[in-house]
Order: sequence, then structure tokens, then C-alpha cells
Amino acid sequence: MNVELLDRILEAAHVGETTDWEFKSAKGGFPGSYWETYSAMANSEGGVVVLGVSERDGKASPDGLTAEQTARYQKTLWDGLNNRGQVSINLMEPRNVEVAEVGGAALLVIRIPRATRTQRPVYAGTNPFGNTYRRRHEGDYRCNDAEVRRMLADADEVPPDHRILTGFSLDDTDAPSLAQYRQRLRAAKGEHPWLALSDRDLLERLGGWRRDRTSATEGLTLAGLLMFGKDQAIRDPNAAPNYFVDYREKLDPELRWTDRIYPDGTWEANLFQYYSRVWPKLSSDLPTPFKLEGAMRRDVTPAHEALREAFVNALIHADYAGAGGVVIERYPDRFVVENPGTLLVSVEQYLAGGVSECRNKSLQQMFLMIGGGERAGSGTDKIRAGWRAQHWRAPRLEIRNEPDRIRLTLPMVSLIPAETLDRLRGLFGPQIDALTSPELQALATAEVEGSVSNTRLQELLAEHPVDITRMLTRLCDQGLLVSDNRRRWTTYRFGGGPIEPSLFDREDSSHLPGDSSHLEADSSHLTGDSSHLPESLDSLRGIAAPVAEKGKSDPTMVRSVILELCAGRYLTAEELGILLNRNPDGLRSRYLSPMVGEGLLRLRYPTSANRPDQAYITEGQTP
Repeated sequence: MNVELLDRILEAAHVGETTDWEFKSAKGGFPGSYWETYSAMANSEGGVVVLGVSERDGKASPDGLTAEQTARYQKTLWDGLNNRGQVSINLMEPRNVEVAEVGGAALLVIRIPRATRTQRPVYAGTNPFGNTYRRRHEGDYRCNDAEVRRMLADADEVPPDHRILTGFSLDDTDAPSLAQYRQRLRAAKGEHPWLALSDRDLLERLGGWRRDRTSATEGLTLAGLLMFGKDQAIRDPNAAPNYFVDYREKLDPELRWTDRIYPDGTWEANLFQYYSRVWPKLSSDLPTPFKLEGAMRRDVTPAHEALREAFVNALIHADYAGAGGVVIERYPDRFVVENPGTLLVSVEQYLAGGVSECRNKSLQQMFLMIGGGERAGSGTDKIRAGWRAQHWRAPRLEIRNEPDRIRLTLPMVSLIPAETLDRLRGLFGPQIDALTSPELQALATAEVEGSVSNTRLQELLAEHPVDITRMLTRLCDQGLLVSDNRRRWTTYRFGGGPIEPSLFDREDSSHLPGDSSHLEADSSHLTGDSSHLPESLDSLRGIAAPVAEKGKSDPTMVRSVILELCAGRYLTAEELGILLNRNPDGLRSRYLSPMVGEGLLRLRYPTSANRPDQAYITEGQTP
């Protein structure tokens, strides 16, 4: 190894967009925290640990290791990997460990692969509970028991929807749903032999009824109940008590919902009925050009197929033991498809397509038989190709934690809208015309979506991740983008975009909880936009005090306080974080985004949900 490798390591570490990096000096010995990092990276997207490099203030500099240290540390590493008392599984191969020679010293580079579904959870010690970690924002976070149990369930070779439900019978299924499914099956497959079977036998072919030869038991499966069951039976504590499906149509910004479909007691809210009711509404406004195939008009376009694939994917990949349920939202300019659970493949595999890992295989079979869903791992390809055929911006995947959820946004917005290009040209003049096509796409994405990242541009461009980061760095050097310097999670906002001044830039913040020393104390520059604010922040601090002064608070109380703080005023996640003495990212994922989804909060910028200055106001309130 040589200095060129070190340069690549340090460059990748600095931008860190595609791989998680951890630097440890290791001067005092092999770091004991390595095993927590090993667990965290293996349970996340993998990563690289470099021993012999110090990191201070976000910058890495080599300390170097002696030859004796590198040999000793490698022995310690392999001994630990093969010791089940140290770590649960060895994912490493010799090629994953390299020594980089740098001026007579050395770095030990350890590449930790992502664990597969069946290998997780990877944990330190002998007990997964309390010793399983995941990687979030450059830190190793201990998983709670519920997260560990979900990993264990996903690792089981028997899919969760294959579970035979004790005490349930055909009486818990909805006969009209089964009858309507038969009609769909006939329309999709013609006179299929299964149509002549009884309901029980049809369910058995589909995976909705199963016989366990080992235990000599048989009965209705979780898949059969989810697809065809009665609503009350589905939500039985012994079935899927967290089950919830919701369709929210928000086509008029003045109304909370223009339409909504959810389990309101007027219909049997199983997955088949949900799919049958929601799909016509989702697809109704997609452009359908007149096209004949033979003598028949074809009304299904690649965009229809892509949207249906995304919809069905959410239903068959959902973790129905998780929180929040399946939520589908329709806006004038986008669809949002969200389901509980985690990806069973890496993000890289998901984007590449061709790899199929389905959480609920019987549900997959049921939808496949009536023309919904793909089995060969081409679903992601179909979604992206269908959107590309309309020249729309590529679908955006977001992985959220606490609780675990997958969110896919399908924007019906052109790659570079004409008004965006006009706005950029008006702000930057001839400088815009000198940009390359990828640079212009990066700048337009930051303007349209509120921010841009290396990961997002990988969905839009064919460029290599390192080349993308170099391009983003150039745009920052030119003053066109501004970086938040968060390494792997670095986002870049539009340098010319109007960013709302912080509440604390307009008020005396000297008594705020947490570290507010960097906040502007001079309130003489209050803007007109702050006319709705109290004379000082004292009243807001008083509202926030029940949460801010406690280490832990009941989630119901936190939600209530957030609604009170946002009543009549827009507040950002950062402002709420300071007031409540909480991490803004945690507030956003655990409270703010779910409360927006539930219609309790409203966004200041609903068409640019990821703006860095996004703010929230209580629904029904005006500033």
C-alpha cells in the first residue's frame, strides 16, 4: 500500500458519502469499542474502520502504527472474530483487512461488510439483547429490545406471514373479499385451475392456509388473515395488533384531506379491500396518452406500472408488527408510499435491482396472481424506469429509524423544471450556462427539493459517488451550494435559496436550554415575519419546560407540548430542539414527521419537504 491509498482513504473519509468510516488512533492498544462499531456497521450498511488515524473537529490525520502493532492488532481482531464470547458471527474474510504503508508507519484498514438478513442481529458478547448496535449519524447506537426482536424475526427462514394463527378459522375471513379476489384472478389468469377450488383449498394454494408437518397443525396464516380477514380479527392481539392502513389525499392545501381511506368501521380493512379501494384513486390522474395495441386501447403506461409496483411493494414488504402502519399519500405533485420495517437488502442492492428479498412471501404470491408485484427482483427497476419514461425526477428512498420505516417519494416533477432554470439563471446569470449537465442537475435538485446529497444524486445521475462528491465540492467552492459538513450524511443546500431566519436569530437566547452560545442575542433586527411571536422567548420556554427539564418524557406529553409551541407560529426542528433540549434529528423522525403524516402539524414548505429550513405549525392554525 502507498500514499495514494492513504489519499483515497482520507478523501473518502472527508466526503464519506457511500461508505461509513470510523477512525481510531489505537495508540494505547486495540480499541475495545471496536466490537460495538463492528456490530453497528454490520447491522447497518457496512463500513470501514481505520486504526492509526486520529479524527479531530471532523478532520482525519494519520498517527501511524508500528509493524509490531499492526501484527498484534490483526491477531486480536481475528481472535475476537472467531470467539463467540466476543461477537456473534465472523463476517470477515482476509481480503477485508489491509495494511496501508505510510512513510514507515502503517494504517490498519478493516472493511466490515453488511450482514445479510439471516445473519442479523450481529451483537457483541453472547446475548443479543442489550448488545446489538446500529449506525446512525456517525455513532453506534444500542438497539432496544423491540428492534432486536424484529431482526430475529426477519432472520427466520420461515417468513412472518407464514405463521399459523392459533384459534383462528375461516370464519375470521371476509367471504366477499375472497369472492372478489376470485374475480380478479379470473381477469388476470383466465380459467385458472385454482378457481374451481374451495375457499380453504384456494387459500392453501396461495399461502393463506398452511399445514405444518412437523407439529401436525394446520390453520389460517397471518398472510391469509391480512389479505382476506375481517378487520377486528386482523387487529387481535394474537395476530397483528399494530395493523393500520391509511390513504390520504391532499390535493387542496386549504383542506386537511380531500379524501381519506382508513379503517373507520364501514368496511373490512384487509389488504385486498385496501388495494381495491386505493389503487383506482392513485392511478386516476396519471397521464394516459391514447395508444392502440391491435384493436384495443392501452390505458396502462409505464408510470401506472411503476406506481402499482411501489404500492404493492409497501404492502408485501411491510413489517406488520412495526409501528405506524402502511400510509399512502397523494399530493398534486407527488406520491408518498411508506411502510413499517427495514430494507432486507443493502441500499446499494436496492438501487441496482435484481435482488429479491421479500418479508411476506405469501402476500407476494397473492398479489402476483392478480397482476401486482414482481418476484424476480425487477420491481425497483420497473419503478425507476416507469418514472424515467415520463421524464420525472427519480423516486427518492428514505430509511427512517425510531420507529423503523421505509419511505418512497415519487415526484411528478420534471428533472429540471423550466421555472427552476429561470430562477437559477436570474440569480447567477451566465455562470449557470457554464455548468455541466450533472452540476446543473445537482443545483436544480437542491432548489427543487430543498437540499441535495451524494446519495440522492446517485439516484439521478450515472456518475461515480466519488466524482459526485468532487462535483458538489466544486459547487460549494463557487458559492452555489452550502455544505452542512456531516460527512456521510452531508447535505448541500441551494446557496442562493432564501433560508428563513431562525427564531433565535431574532430574540435573546441567552437563557435557552442546551448550548445556545452561538445564537444571536441582539433582538434589534426582528423581521416582519416575527410579528406573531411573543414579546420574548420566555413564554415559549415556559411551554417547553415540562419536556426540556426532564431527561425522558412521556411521548404523549412531548406531542402535546410540540402542538402548543407550534400553535400560531412556524418553528423549525432546530428551534424546537433547543426549546425542548432534544436532538433535532430525533424530534424530526420520532415526532414531527409522524405528526405531519397524521395531520396534526402542517409544513411551511409542503412541496419541498426536505428544505433545511423546513418549519412546522399546528394544523388549523395561521401565523
